[in-house]
Amino acid sequence: MESSSLLNEGVTLMIFGVSFVFVFLTLLVIATSLMSWIITKYEKNVGLLPEDGIPAPTAVISSPKHGNKSQTHSDDSSLITILSAAVHKYRSRNKK
Repeated sequence: MESSSLLNEGVTLMIFGVSFVFVFLTLLVIATSLMSWIITKYEKNVGLLPEDGIPAPTAVISSPKHGNKSQTHSDDSSLITILSAAVHKYRSRNKK
């Protein structure tokens, strides 16, 4: 084989590989966006904490949207509790 033939095959393979990765990542972004849109449309409790605490490390603390004073106070107290526990754990791990 000649070197120009090998070079042409290499460039063709590179273009094919780059285009395949681009198409795959584009489809991945579209699928992820679609799933996020579906979940936020049909699930009304996205970002709300349950009454008994945080069920998983992926729980989200959201800002109050409906202006309920008792709910705001409850959210603030749970946020302060969570932050205090995080600071305490950080300080206990990093004692000098």
